[in-house]
Amino acid sequence: MGGHHGEPYKVPHPSIYKVANVPQLVEVQEALGRQGLSDPWLRNEAWRYEKKAFGTHRSRLNAFLFRGLGVGFCAFLATIAVEYGLGIGKGQGGHGHGHDDKGHH
Repeated sequence: MGGHHGEPYKVPHPSIYKVANVPQLVEVQEALGRQGLSDPWLRNEAWRYEKKAFGTHRSRLNAFLFRGLGVGFCAFLATIAVEYGLGIGKGQGGHGHGHDDKGHH
């Protein structure tokens, strides 16, 4: 139980993430340097740009937006099939929509 399979997850050592490996962060560092500033915490943002581990911004956005689309579409088709098989929702000329039609002519 608990979902542990094999080795436990190893946290990577922070030294593997370097500002020099991320062009966007190098640009920020240079822009700050031109103004006589520096950001000692900039390295802490480098992990976000690790494409192997986290993908690109676009791939993360696509995963977020479309993650359940296939399962949802299959559930939609199954619902339509069950309704069709049970005769629910068939066109009944405006009658039989869960209302008692007696006296309403």
